[in-house]
Amino acid sequence: MWDEEYSVEEYVYGKKPNEFLLEMSEKLTKGSVLCLAEGEGRNAVHLARQGFAATAVDLSKVGLAKAEKLAQEFGVTIQTVTADLDDYVIEKGVWDSIISISCHVHQDLRRRLHRDVVAGLKEGGTFLLEAYTPKQLELQTGGPPSAEYLMELAALREELDGLEFIHGQELVRDVVEGINHTGKGSVVQVLARKT
Repeated sequence: MWDEEYSVEEYVYGKKPNEFLLEMSEKLTKGSVLCLAEGEGRNAVHLARQGFAATAVDLSKVGLAKAEKLAQEFGVTIQTVTADLDDYVIEKGVWDSIISISCHVHQDLRRRLHRDVVAGLKEGGTFLLEAYTPKQLELQTGGPPSAEYLMELAALREELDGLEFIHGQELVRDVVEGINHTGKGSVVQVLARKT
């Protein structure tokens, strides 16, 4: 599905980084960063341009090939890993930051993935997330069509036990990210640190 989605010439989510990531980049712990479900690479490339050693993980080889092309366009290098997050192992205690932008997986996988995120961060490492909430189903401007793939702040606080929340909120904002996310979006945003 995602290979087909990304097989067009244009970048379906655009080349610019996610707005929340852009806003919070300075608050991330510098060093190595893991970008989950990174697709065409816009966020990993942005972070590489800021001096991070960025690794992009995604299921789609087509998306990651575009990510590498985007990195070349901006004169930076990123690592790409083609993997299903159901099988991907986040190594413990090796990441300075981990990024999850629109990483909508089934809630059962998400709970495990978030436990692995907490374990994968070094002490003082940061985790940044933006995802759609169940209210997005009413707006129909992008995102998964099922609530089992959407997120709420209260659940994220439980799933990310072990992290100190620096920023956590649910809001409706204008999401203009390529052709697939355009319009009002109901999102949850998190920036948290491992203490």
